[in-house]
Amino acid sequence: MSLKDPKSRNVDIVLLLEGTYPYVKGGVSTWVDYIIKAYPDINFGAVFLGSQPSDYEGRCYDFPANLKHFEEHFLFDYSEHHTKVKSRGIRKPVLDHMRDLHHWFRHPDSVELKNDIKNIATYLDPQKGVDQYQFLFSEESWQYTQEMYNEKCPDASFIDYFWTVRNMHIPIWKLAEIVSGIPKAHAYHTVSTGYAGFLGSLLAQFHNVPLILSEHGIYTRERRIDLLKNQLFFGDKKSLSQATESSKYYHSLLIRFFEALGNICYSTTETIVALFEDAKLRQIEDGAQKDKIQVIGNGINIDKFKSARRTYQDKVPPKIALIGRVVPIKDIKTFIRATRIIANKIPDFEALVVGPVDEDLDYAQECNNLANSLELNNHLKFLGTQKTAEILKKVSLTVLSSISEGLPLTILESYAAGLPVVSTDVGSCAQLVYGGSDNDRKLGASGTIVNIASPQALARAIIELLENPEKWQQASNAAIARVEKYYDAQIMYDKYRDIYQGAMS
Repeated sequence: MSLKDPKSRNVDIVLLLEGTYPYVKGGVSTWVDYIIKAYPDINFGAVFLGSQPSDYEGRCYDFPANLKHFEEHFLFDYSEHHTKVKSRGIRKPVLDHMRDLHHWFRHPDSVELKNDIKNIATYLDPQKGVDQYQFLFSEESWQYTQEMYNEKCPDASFIDYFWTVRNMHIPIWKLAEIVSGIPKAHAYHTVSTGYAGFLGSLLAQFHNVPLILSEHGIYTRERRIDLLKNQLFFGDKKSLSQATESSKYYHSLLIRFFEALGNICYSTTETIVALFEDAKLRQIEDGAQKDKIQVIGNGINIDKFKSARRTYQDKVPPKIALIGRVVPIKDIKTFIRATRIIANKIPDFEALVVGPVDEDLDYAQECNNLANSLELNNHLKFLGTQKTAEILKKVSLTVLSSISEGLPLTILESYAAGLPVVSTDVGSCAQLVYGGSDNDRKLGASGTIVNIASPQALARAIIELLENPEKWQQASNAAIARVEKYYDAQIMYDKYRDIYQGAMS
């Protein structure tokens, strides 16, 4: 925390941010920055939830003048907690409540606990609920953990099981502890479910004010991807890469836990925002009430990118960019493999990877190693974080190879610059490329959609646009028309202002 962080008890809206602004560049963080700056008459607060301080090197955004309060909390900073198990008796009602909590987080279908689960007294008052000591460090809790281990996965490592359960639950008590210190606002606005959404539920009940949820990606889906890549909670990648029954149980246990957090958030939230229609259907499938959901697509400042627009008559320059973080969910490796295929056909082809490389250093190194092994030194460059508007002036199309997305701002920014896009079929990308409504589809295709994890399909689509100036121009025209008609930032700002004014009235 910086000594210069703004502090105020007088805020209108508090944003709850898990693993995004101000420490991660692009995507959701850029959207948050846009939202704060769009309403200079609204006083914002922001609460950042991170993993450990060592995971974040520095802030990527300067705070606008109307961000009046900022605080940060690290949910997996274990240095703050005493973890020695002590033997002290727990009264039977408390023990029963502890077992109920354990059961509810595994099976979030218990209506009886729904209100208690959102009450901070459940986690802080040992007379009314189960405090952190009782839940995590008591002898009775230790015995119960052993019971569950013997019942659910006795063939697995008990150490793995113990730390998985502990890592899941410690943040719940940390969040309950910080509620009373966060400024009371007219409303709280979380940009995900998960731990941020759970904090929002606690705050909304504690202060009796509305909770707003904007889901830029479906949290449980993205956690599934993290689990498949062994990035969440587990320390032994080798053992988890084997499809054992015990590892499958760990995965299902964690997913049920995150589904429980989502269930809590959906039940508390007064307004839920989905980025596109398919996301709305997924939210309903996951337990959100249909009448709470609004579809509000992302929007951008189109004028910022207009200077990059151009036309090509005879030849499209063979230079492209993937703008995004170098992390597994962006599947940079597929883009690298596609680059090799394209370079074999187009000798002067050049590809740029533009985005931070420090979020997952191991993965970034793997990508560099892959590029070197494919002898791409003359064709592929990792540029790190750059100004998007300047990059778009230097390339003729952009690419997304992601395995999960919401409604990517990088596609909208490319369209505003008049650039076609080749993207995998994730999130709203097909809607963005081919159109979401009948009138939208009449504008034509503004690029090409391909299957995920297919370097060959990605390469073919890129080559087709680079070698066909007429098709490139048609896609460019459709891109400009689509972003100007449906994704101007002012459309999004007007809809969110209505939500905020409703919450503050």
